[in-house]
Amino acid sequence: LQSLRAARLAELTADDGWLNLIDRVELAPGSVTVGSAAGNDIVLKAGPAHLGALRLEASGAARLFPEGAAPLAFQPLPEKPPRLVVGGLLLEIHSVEGKPALRVRDLTPERRAFAGLRYFPTDPGWRIRADWVALKAPQRLAVDMVNGAADFVTQTHSAEFVHDGVPVALVPTHVKAGRPMFVFRDLTSRDLSYVASRFLYGSEIADGQITLDFNTAFNPPCAFTEYAICPLPPRPNILPFRVEAGELRP
Repeated sequence: LQSLRAARLAELTADDGWLNLIDRVELAPGSVTVGSAAGNDIVLKAGPAHLGALRLEASGAARLFPEGAAPLAFQPLPEKPPRLVVGGLLLEIHSVEGKPALRVRDLTPERRAFAGLRYFPTDPGWRIRADWVALKAPQRLAVDMVNGAADFVTQTHSAEFVHDGVPVALVPTHVKAGRPMFVFRDLTSRDLSYVASRFLYGSEIADGQITLDFNTAFNPPCAFTEYAICPLPPRPNILPFRVEAGELRP
């Protein structure tokens, strides 16, 4: 658990972590000027006064044209948005529901002073071996996002267990690195955990069961920056009891 939490902190404080996201502006194909000075089409909260002209193609390819310099291309990376480091900033072309946006991260080192994450005391009782129940047929599930949009996922299983006499059937909303991810909220969101939701990965899927270790539950990006777009828990994942395990509210 300690190594998992150390990796989590390193991920948060990385150049593309969630502590330094300072802007997210939707884009349309064409050219816009970008910089921190007033008068740019997109006025950034940090960085050079005039970065240059950002051109987005209909294909999603993007380039930055600094004044008096050669154009700079955004580089695609596996499982990450196309990106460009320039002027002390990390610029990304990030798309949600096919709508591209310029996402800006400030690479100044202040984020390294982050005080760290807080946790509920580790409780082995919240490491649950749940039934991994296959649905009779895949179902299309709408997952609401904090910005009012919705994402759609295909549900094939539910993780079912009973807590204090209450039956639970958690719905996985995403699959990351081959592991089902659950977005859930419980009654600790009223006072101790993040208000909107927490995330949890399932593990050790075998013999019709899955491990849900709520001690590893963690906050979504929206707990750290207003410029992230996060999923909200589907109705089955809103739990009518307290899960005092995992990350506390930042």
